[in-house]
This record gives sequence, C-alpha cells and structure tokens, in this order.
Amino acid sequence: MKQICALLLCFLLPAMLIAADNPNTTYKVNYDGGSLTDVKAGTGIQMSVSTDRVRFIKDGKELANIPASSITELSYGQDVHRRVGSAIALGVVSFGAGALLALAKSKKHFVGITWADGDKKGGLAIQCDKNEYRGILAGLEGVSGKKAVNSDTLTVKN
Repeated sequence: MKQICALLLCFLLPAMLIAADNPNTTYKVNYDGGSLTDVKAGTGIQMSVSTDRVRFIKDGKELANIPASSITELSYGQDVHRRVGSAIALGVVSFGAGALLALAKSKKHFVGITWADGDKKGGLAIQCDKNEYRGILAGLEGVSGKKAVNSDTLTVKN
C-alpha cells in the first residue's frame, strides 16, 4: 500500500506543479452584450485570464484584449426564472410532476467588466456557468485589483 501511495505521489506532484506554472486560465462563457461589435448576444466565446490581461476569443479570433490594469469596474449578479414552460409541458403528461417542476427555479450568473485603456473605453456582460462564476470573479479580482460589486444590491432610481 505504501508503494502504491509513493508511486501515485511521484506522478501527481509533478503534474500539479506543471499545472501551477500555467498562468492562463480559460473559461467558456456566453456573451450577453456590450461593446464587442462582432458578436451577437448569446454567442459562446472563450475568456482567457492571465497575469496581466483578459482576452476574449471566438473561433480562434481575438475579439478583445484588455490589459488588467485598465479594468475599472467588476460586477456580478443573478437572474432567476421559474420553469413555467417546462412545467406546462410536463403537466400534460403528469400533473403532479408538472406542479413540482413549476416550483423549481433556474438561475443565470452574470459578470460585468468595464475598462478604460487610454481613449478606448468599453464594457461587457457575460453569462457564466454556475460552477465557474466564482472562479471567474476571483481571477478577475486578482489580476485587476478591483473588488467585484454585487449588482443585485445596487438600487437604481429613475
């Protein structure tokens, strides 16, 4: 048993060190809107966070290359929906299951980034996977030095 553990550590430790040396972290996100003119809302793109910049890529083409020092604001929020359409469809087959599904909620997680790089100013909102949005926020906060603001707590008066 000791030999198996030692052998396992011999392979895992170098693999973890190699992974720690990679400064780029890439996430799959959905563009929700903003100043990227070549992309439609709802399009899947990749976001790459490195030690000094944030890049947005679609099909190998770089859409935006934002220096981390130019990020002025980070925000995050959630959009909660009830699954009414799915509940109605399931209610046709099974009324009890449809009623239970009507009580279920769906959450979408959004992250907003605003930047000003000299005379280039912009911003965008991305939809993140529920398992990755905290990691995305932590990465963006780490490289930009800015603290993300919860947009749900902001009150807007018209």
